[in-house]
Amino acid sequence: MGLPTRDEETLIVNEDEVNDIIQRWRNTPEEKLKPEDYQQFKNFGSVCLTEGDGAQLLKFLQDEENRDIVKSMGCVLMTPLVKEVVKKGKSLDHCQASITHLTMTCSPDELMHSLLELIENTDPGDISETILTLLPHLQTVLLSLDDRKAARLGCALSALQQQLSRLPVPYSRQQEEEDEYGLCRCYNALADFTKPFVEEVKRNNGSSVTTSEDEELRTELLKFCMRSLREPLLEAELNRDRKSSLWLFATEIMFTLPAIQESLSELLLFSPLKRSLQTDSSESKESRACLAYLLFVQLITIDSFPAVFSPVFVLQCNMEYINQLLSSKKESHVLKGLALYEKSLENVQDNSLPVSLQDLKSFYSAPQNLRQVLTDCPMQNLRETGLQVLQLFIDKLDSESKHKFFRCMLKTSHHAGVESYIVKNIRNQLEFSMKGSANKWFLGEELLPLLGLVLSLPQGAETDLLNNMDKIMESLNLLRYLLIRDKDLRSTIVWEELCRIKDEYLKMLRVCISISRGYYAAELKALRQDQKIKAREARGAARSCRLVKSITVKNEKTSNMSPEVQHQVLQSALVTFDLMESLIFRIEEITDEKQKTQS
Repeated sequence: MGLPTRDEETLIVNEDEVNDIIQRWRNTPEEKLKPEDYQQFKNFGSVCLTEGDGAQLLKFLQDEENRDIVKSMGCVLMTPLVKEVVKKGKSLDHCQASITHLTMTCSPDELMHSLLELIENTDPGDISETILTLLPHLQTVLLSLDDRKAARLGCALSALQQQLSRLPVPYSRQQEEEDEYGLCRCYNALADFTKPFVEEVKRNNGSSVTTSEDEELRTELLKFCMRSLREPLLEAELNRDRKSSLWLFATEIMFTLPAIQESLSELLLFSPLKRSLQTDSSESKESRACLAYLLFVQLITIDSFPAVFSPVFVLQCNMEYINQLLSSKKESHVLKGLALYEKSLENVQDNSLPVSLQDLKSFYSAPQNLRQVLTDCPMQNLRETGLQVLQLFIDKLDSESKHKFFRCMLKTSHHAGVESYIVKNIRNQLEFSMKGSANKWFLGEELLPLLGLVLSLPQGAETDLLNNMDKIMESLNLLRYLLIRDKDLRSTIVWEELCRIKDEYLKMLRVCISISRGYYAAELKALRQDQKIKAREARGAARSCRLVKSITVKNEKTSNMSPEVQHQVLQSALVTFDLMESLIFRIEEITDEKQKTQS
């Protein structure tokens, strides 16, 4: 039985010469074979496959007379055989049978080397098909190893996941169902691939003696789980109401961890990782953040989580992961961070979180990262969810903690919308206190530092009223409310200082409105004049250049707007100033009425 006689590289052209080479191989010990022998053998096999003669190659490999040749050099055929399977050529079945025969015949060590090299050099367009082809055979080889099995398994899993990281993770339901790049199929196959090794760890755990090899095997499986949590699971859309393929993979990972004696509570709540996983700290945090999400939001294996931990303790531990997720720029991360934040807060009693928690870095950073989502995220659904989470967080703080949080946000947010929302919450707390739950933080002298921050203009008379409109309007409404409810405040030491702060604020605000109204009225008049000029394009361009230097409305420069829109913006600004003045006028009316009543 021979191989093809045509090969361009070796210039072998007749059957006798081929048979002579094969006979020489049969008579040559493995250690005497040269690199050119391996290359020639690989070329012979490649010619078979190129010519669609996989059956002849399989017959040669299975020939008992060639057993030593195959055992010594068969590994070099793995690459051309796998590539032929991936192409789904006409010799597909014969190639599959040839690969199976090689895994049963060749040296496991040599096979591991060849398979790892094949994985690492996979073409980008063939990643999923190559991995799906290799996994069963790779599993067979690993299970046949007598020594260093754990280290080899670790190398294989790392190489496989490195290749899969090059594939895009499907995000929508349709993308996952289509699985265009095969990533979902690969990860489910990978879960099946690891099962025999997980079972081996479970058997070893029941043994009275645990070897270093057993411990290493468990460590490598833990590394695999943690890498899987970070990618693809952190990137994927997961929902327990829809048992998608990636959801099933997530479930496998969550059940694998306790199966290899890894306590979820210890991984999440106590030690970053019991053993060194040789991963970057941010990557480790991302993995554990996804683990927390799957456990507390998707409730996978939640029944096995100890109920002894208090909701506040769980929240405190999860804050690290919430920060990690909310600080990301990826939508999937932020969504999971918001969901984990919300779920961690839900079981905490209202008005119970003490102020001491805010001294923790994570408790300070999480709301700041949430504020970034509210102000900078371009996706409306994330901003709306973020606002709900912010309110839930505020509801859980006790009075002193709310007071400190409000002060912090007013000082650091630098965003009128967020400040407006905080001012609204301050009013809610004042109202709550006035209805019978009085406390020094919102009715006593501690209220004054808050009011000082609320009733202030960041740049004094030069404050941009349009960009600060939300906070200013909410602040005026709060001031009006306080004056209407003056009976609750006149008996406290707050009242006199409140009047002083009010007078200074309204005086400065009137000056600011006067300056701004004059400026915007002049701009509006000039714009109307420009629109009347026939050479609108040239004059309009010059006008726009001037506006771009002077006016920015809600972070958008008016020079980027059409003349019609600029007109609407300027007109709206004047209306806003009128509204502010009407509120100021009403506040002064209330003040006069109260003074007459008192006298």
